Amino acid sequence: MSSKQVSHLPVNDNSNGWSRILPQRTPKASLEGSQTTDWVVIGAGFAGLAAARRLAENRPDDKIILLDAGETGENASGRNSGFAIDLPHVVGSSMDELEGSHRYMALARAAIDYHETQIERHAIDCDWSQPGKYQTASSEQGVREMLEPFARELEALEEPFTWIDKADLDKRLGTSHFKAAVYTPGCRLLNPAALVRGLADTLPENVALYENTPVTGLETGARIRITTPAGEVSASQLILGVNAFADKFGFYQRRLLPFAANASLSRQLTAAERDAIGCEEIWGVTPANAFASITMRYTSDHRILIRNNIYYNPSMRESADYQAEIGRRHKRLFDERFPMLPEVNMEFTWTGFICLSQNGAPGFGKLADNVHTSVCQNAVGVTKGTAGGMLAADMACGVDNELIGYMQSLGEPNLLPIKPFLGLGVRARLAWELWKARKEV
Repeated sequence: MSSKQVSHLPVNDNSNGWSRILPQRTPKASLEGSQTTDWVVIGAGFAGLAAARRLAENRPDDKIILLDAGETGENASGRNSGFAIDLPHVVGSSMDELEGSHRYMALARAAIDYHETQIERHAIDCDWSQPGKYQTASSEQGVREMLEPFARELEALEEPFTWIDKADLDKRLGTSHFKAAVYTPGCRLLNPAALVRGLADTLPENVALYENTPVTGLETGARIRITTPAGEVSASQLILGVNAFADKFGFYQRRLLPFAANASLSRQLTAAERDAIGCEEIWGVTPANAFASITMRYTSDHRILIRNNIYYNPSMRESADYQAEIGRRHKRLFDERFPMLPEVNMEFTWTGFICLSQNGAPGFGKLADNVHTSVCQNAVGVTKGTAGGMLAADMACGVDNELIGYMQSLGEPNLLPIKPFLGLGVRARLAWELWKARKEV
């Protein structure tokens, strides 16, 4: 038996642009008093929501409690860039993920199928669409070292793609910033806060969601015992879906790397401004190196999203002053890419926290007879988090699913150096990534 006091909790402000453009939502009640349940899931992001729903499907007569420290859609899952990526996705300069292409694609596409089923079944309005995405490079070096190997891998996999040269790309995106792109058709784009809200508000009847209910204590053993500010839960089984906060619960210690990612969403473009950029279709851009360059989207309500400045942030906290500075930086990046739109401001700027591992592996699987996890999504939470949550529930229920083996084959997060060497090493590696890809800015 082990006991852990959890004192470092998520802090989510009201800056998330994805949720602020949505109608106001009334959160579910907080947990009060004592509850006894068959299953408890901690974390109502993509992993936790998928785990709770799959548990309800696998065990329709069981009682399931889902706890979230904040409000649904305001957590990290509701703050990402809104890409449901169906292919291997490179965050930095490493191309290692391409080696497991078949496994990553099977897992990602299972997650996409899951979302499309739930969106259709429950009429979830989250701006879900399939325009594909552009993997771009801003320099000849990026084209040579990132885009060309990616294209060769897609050819080997017999996956459809189109090589887009600069002239055509300028017309498609309304900016002349990029040298070339690889276009792939399978990516879906969405408002992530709207999807998370919709999934939370349509959970099966045997799932009880409690919001604004941070876990302050966890005891594992023959029974799971959880304390919260106003209540407690006793459960037979636990699934943990708290991503970078897992080590605060005593799991994956010295194995997880919390990073911050900042994004801004512009105000809506006027008709004249839309004519000025000239592109008629929505689009999504992922860069050759996400640490150095920017992720961008043109949304169906005529806004432009910019995500930039991914950095190591073990405190998982950010100040309003720094976010304001990031908003000004994003405006400068926007102006460089869209000089024809000088009057367009960044209406919202926010920070979200992602979890990486040094070797790109997820934190997935069985940690004890009654404890399973799906954490560390390596910045692709819409698909990797969802797949991990579903499969953690299947594993916990003893369901035979070949995708469980795919997840297990991805390994587990590497053990990291102790402090202060960890911080020094991470920042040095990030500085190296930025220097190598300096022409991609």
